[in-house]
Amino acid sequence: MNHAFSIKIPHNYRCADFLAFHQRDSQMIAEQVQNKSLIKGIMWQGQPAKLQINFQKNRADIKLNTTNTLNFELEKFQASIERMLGLQQNVKEFEAKFSDHPRLGLLIKKNPGLRVAVTSTPYEAIAWAIIGQQISLSAAISIRRRFIKLAGIQQASGLWCYPDEYCVINITEEQLRSAGFSKAKANTILMLSNHLVAQKIDLNNLKPNTESVAQLSDQLMQIRGIGPWTINYALLRGLGWLDGSLHGDVAVRRSLQTLLGANDKISEKETQQWLLDFSPWRALVAAHLWEMHKQN
Repeated sequence: MNHAFSIKIPHNYRCADFLAFHQRDSQMIAEQVQNKSLIKGIMWQGQPAKLQINFQKNRADIKLNTTNTLNFELEKFQASIERMLGLQQNVKEFEAKFSDHPRLGLLIKKNPGLRVAVTSTPYEAIAWAIIGQQISLSAAISIRRRFIKLAGIQQASGLWCYPDEYCVINITEEQLRSAGFSKAKANTILMLSNHLVAQKIDLNNLKPNTESVAQLSDQLMQIRGIGPWTINYALLRGLGWLDGSLHGDVAVRRSLQTLLGANDKISEKETQQWLLDFSPWRALVAAHLWEMHKQN
């Protein structure tokens, strides 16, 4: 069954940024980017589905093909797409406040309308954050691909679907190790998945406010292998939460050193202190520093 609708997007929406984020895997087993469109295999309400997002002038046309025709929550799905596109991020207010900043203002003027591309589900974001800990991007993409295939969920179109926690709890530590996970990471993602299935942690009904985020952060910190960087990155990529402090990110620190014209490397503590002035948009500042890193 197909569900289709359109969403208005700002005139300066950077669809190329969104598509580039979902085009990281050149083998395109779970995501296919063509021209101004994304086709992605996802799990929706426990069933494999094909998501299509086609960008037009000032709008995005959305289509979901799924076999699950019962209790389809259109309003919930629309909200998830708005989150995924970053439309809930208050970029306009951020730019108005800091466009004249002596340092950050230069980046804002260079990249107007920059927002953070978000994964299809919060679970996808935190699983990706766990996979990517302390390894290169190319290695993380390779493990992610094998992880998706290991879960073994394909949509009728042939697209592989990024697994949800219910898929992952049926995977063993040994299987994850064979896909490239370290023993520690395998145990972390299994523990996370079991906590979610047991409803000890809830990612799907999380509200983007300080109280909810603080509570979730405390819960995630109890899982061995999940620390502040993983949490802040997952909240950014999974929820669009813009106030996480990514001072532990190497690319953020490198770009900040360049931005400030510093001769010596900027420490995590110095980066954390510098980012404090930009709350509640610290993660969006990090996104501008990432963009600076890519362009240099």
